[in-house]
Amino acid sequence: MLLHRHFVRIAKKYGGKEAFVDRTTGRRIKYAKALIASLILAEKYRRFEQGFIGLMIPNSAGSALSILAALMAGRTPVMINYSTGAESNARYAQKKCNFKTIITSRALIEKISCPMVEGMVFIEDIMAGVSWVDKIKAALLSKMPESFIFRRIHAGDEDDNVVILFTSGSEKDPKAVELTHRNISSNVESFSSVVSISHEERMLANLPFFHVFGLTVNLWTPLCHGMTTVLYANPLDYKMVCDIIREEGVTIMAGTPSFLWGYLRKSEPGDFKSFRIVVSGADKCPEALRTGYLERHGIRVLEGYGTTETSPVISVNTFENYRAGSIGKVLPGVQVRIENYETGQECGPGETGRILVKGSLVMKGYLDDFEETSMRIRHGWYDTGDMGYIDTDGFLWHAGRLKRFVKIGGEMVSLVKVEDALQELLGESAECCIVEVPDALKGARIVAAVTAAIDEKQVLKQLAGKLPAIALPKRFVIMEDLPRMGSGKVNFRQVAVMVQETLRSRP
Repeated sequence: MLLHRHFVRIAKKYGGKEAFVDRTTGRRIKYAKALIASLILAEKYRRFEQGFIGLMIPNSAGSALSILAALMAGRTPVMINYSTGAESNARYAQKKCNFKTIITSRALIEKISCPMVEGMVFIEDIMAGVSWVDKIKAALLSKMPESFIFRRIHAGDEDDNVVILFTSGSEKDPKAVELTHRNISSNVESFSSVVSISHEERMLANLPFFHVFGLTVNLWTPLCHGMTTVLYANPLDYKMVCDIIREEGVTIMAGTPSFLWGYLRKSEPGDFKSFRIVVSGADKCPEALRTGYLERHGIRVLEGYGTTETSPVISVNTFENYRAGSIGKVLPGVQVRIENYETGQECGPGETGRILVKGSLVMKGYLDDFEETSMRIRHGWYDTGDMGYIDTDGFLWHAGRLKRFVKIGGEMVSLVKVEDALQELLGESAECCIVEVPDALKGARIVAAVTAAIDEKQVLKQLAGKLPAIALPKRFVIMEDLPRMGSGKVNFRQVAVMVQETLRSRP
């Protein structure tokens, strides 16, 4: 399915229904108006150079319409992270993907104090240049049959790029991921089938579109079904998000554990009564978070798993197939192989190994990086770099990234398991992150970064009943907060740097 063309069909079918409720700007846009607006912008975007076009706009109707318009104009949107290092991210994207034009917002640039980058064009100026002639032409075109509209917008193929996204860079420099129409549309179809999504849903879209979780789940899923998308640009404005959920009757929310914690803490009884589905992804969902939603709001959080390179969803828990602590069952049409990281042999049930994925959800590749692509995709199997296992009932369990395993005294220790055990003791009082630091004698030692003061001796005593001695943290470092990526994921690389700096200052 070509996503921008499918949007035309949906807009024609649900013309009088609200497509976007933009709580950032206060605008409400019906599908018929959204089609007109995207056709207008497409004409404007055709004036820019062929190929890639950068988009750096916070979650809003304008951001969603710009993505649609770029595709209608035959341009591939390159989504730029504005949450941290906007200027450097913009320049990096331009250099990596070899393009010039970046559509952004003057309000955003001023708010985050981002210097101007050559090639930036403000969406406000584009909209100010829209004439009555532009509006009438687009309105008339929108009333024509689908086949006529299709002849006036870009065609293309399902295996054409629909977006360029960058990996998080939590471990090394970001890579430019090429996702196609086939990748994302197949993922939306698979995910929707297991959680029974329909056009009647109201989706909260507060995850940034420069992250695959937000782009696929918060944008394309509702547009493919004809849902109403409730947009808000700041996922960290926890109280406002709770108010929006209650006032707009949101039925589906997806988020990272850090965001879900914030909403839980700021929520009042009744705020979440409209929810039908709450999905946690991108990071391990702590047991305390699941318990909190269940006890306070009667909501069962459905944990899922995915990667940027898989569009993203690989597996998810559902109400019919649910196992707390697992990352659910693999989606229809998706194959998962658990491979021994030393021998390459397929693992049996319950045996931990590398998680490999095959299916239409797997990316085309990393842009202009044949070597890295060939290292990660072999014989059609994408190596996620994650470790896990499948139990005898078919549930997938995540054991952490291979890079988040550390060898101590000849034993492989999962930093994620240590985190889980420590987080269970901390509950809602604090968050933690476990990192390894170099050790001259043992090669590595485990250090816990914690966001609140704790009784270290008491905590270690309790952990000793849950973990082997080699897995116990050797030091605790108190941080005011854990550094995160724009998606809400913990920035492990930055945590490790901060921990090492702290330990050097007080060895």
